[in-house]
Amino acid sequence: MERKGRELIKGDVKQIIEMLNKALSDEWLAYYQYWIGSKVVAGQMRGQVVAELTEHAGDELRHAGMITDRILQLGGTPVLKPEDWYKLTNCGYDAPEDPAVKPVVKQNIKGEQCAITVYKKLSESLKDKDSISFYMVMEILKDEIEHEDDLMNLLDDMQE
Repeated sequence: MERKGRELIKGDVKQIIEMLNKALSDEWLAYYQYWIGSKVVAGQMRGQVVAELTEHAGDELRHAGMITDRILQLGGTPVLKPEDWYKLTNCGYDAPEDPAVKPVVKQNIKGEQCAITVYKKLSESLKDKDSISFYMVMEILKDEIEHEDDLMNLLDDMQE
């Protein structure tokens, strides 16, 4: 018996799954970047930065879950090996080698700006092909824009 939900897709399901796996790889790397950053960050405003990074890490993990669920609904297989995240990533990973608050915040702003670009392109690609994935991507895009704004506000506070 065929799944009714898959009949709604007007695009190439295999291609959609590939795009979602790339986004999934980004989300796992973003999660780790936020998580490890929250552990090693040091300097003035550390408490505020840790709180923001921890919250964002949770959001990225939630995004990874959403994308994984959608890949499975589409009959695909989510990325199974962490080493494949580096092969598939759109945005890469910046290790917080300088744990000072400003560089860590700037690294994460860069990551969010990349994510905004990725999800904007993904939404444009999915808009008329897969409405369920489109709305999921729009929800994630909204979060990524909020993350950028939160981090930019922290950076502005550091300038004063």
